[in-house]
Amino acid sequence: MLSIHAISRSFNGQRALHDVSFEVHDGLMTGFVGANGAGKTTAMRIILGVLAADSGEVHVDGRPITADNRAQFGYMPEERGLYPKMKVHEQLVYLARLHGMTAAAAGRRADALLEQLGLGERRHDTLESLSLGNQQRAQIAAALVHEPTALVLDEPFSGLDPMAVETTLEVLRDVARSGAPVLFSSHQLDVVERLCDSLIILAHGEVRAAGTREQIRAAHTRPEWVLETDDAGFVRGIGGVEVIEFDGGHVRFTAASDDAADRVLREAIERGSVRSFAPSIRPLNEIFQEVVR
Repeated sequence: MLSIHAISRSFNGQRALHDVSFEVHDGLMTGFVGANGAGKTTAMRIILGVLAADSGEVHVDGRPITADNRAQFGYMPEERGLYPKMKVHEQLVYLARLHGMTAAAAGRRADALLEQLGLGERRHDTLESLSLGNQQRAQIAAALVHEPTALVLDEPFSGLDPMAVETTLEVLRDVARSGAPVLFSSHQLDVVERLCDSLIILAHGEVRAAGTREQIRAAHTRPEWVLETDDAGFVRGIGGVEVIEFDGGHVRFTAASDDAADRVLREAIERGSVRSFAPSIRPLNEIFQEVVR
């Protein structure tokens, strides 16, 4: 498990991170979300040792992180860092061998990853000859080729089309299933919401929310229901109910108690057609907008 304890960092007197703490658990996908300038990249670089923290510590399995730990991590920076004129398979093998793999093992691992990521037919092409999306997939393969013990990815889905996103997600799920902690940042909140086991929301260098999707929703959501019927206007007249969204036969509302919600359903049934009645799941994007203000 990766643990970040009270990390702070400033640049030229400007605070980038302030007392940031969170955990990335083994075998889980953790999404790191925040607006541009929130401090995500700075935090990731401190985890990897690219930057030093002004204060605070990074731990692995309860012990201070070491250079040996970091050597076994996989890291994908937001800025592409591979060699443009080198063939894709050749440089994956090269990077794997830098991590101590034999040439044969590195070749097998590179072949498997490129097939998984849909680049098998382009393995002998130079990086610069690939589309931007395929270059991004090659960059992900480079972070994975040495079978890392932990994975830190900065905007791994940038530039990927929907099919490539799905392919990449499955590869990352495999890494998590192997037991490695996986931390990645993304602006694509729909992908984060669908994929991640837990989330960290950062704003202005501070953690504003952290936990599983369910924990974050519970902490930032009042119980809500959605009713679909012929005419939902009657809901406005029921005590203990506050209408949030109304459009003819559609209404989303909060209720002061389960009894108030039950009264809505009973009256809707008495009035006629009830097409649906269910708890409302608050979108992550809505919670994100609220907590980063």
